[in-house]
Amino acid sequence: MAEISKDEQIGFHKGALSTLAKEREEVLKMLNIVEQLMQLHIKGLKDLGVDLAKQAAEAGKKKPIEDILEKEGKKR
Repeated sequence: MAEISKDEQIGFHKGALSTLAKEREEVLKMLNIVEQLMQLHIKGLKDLGVDLAKQAAEAGKKKPIEDILEKEGKKR
């Protein structure tokens, strides 16, 4: 097996970091979009009289929003 030169190893790591930094930027963009959409839906529920924070407090512990929404959906 041929040994890889130090310069090649440095280039490989720099290239990987550059690619990963770009991927991280894209993930953050996607996360921001998801957060904005969640806030819109939370506002929509609030406008309809659904208080997710109150429901979580009534449950006695902080529950994931998915559990709260699932429970609310079964009530209807």
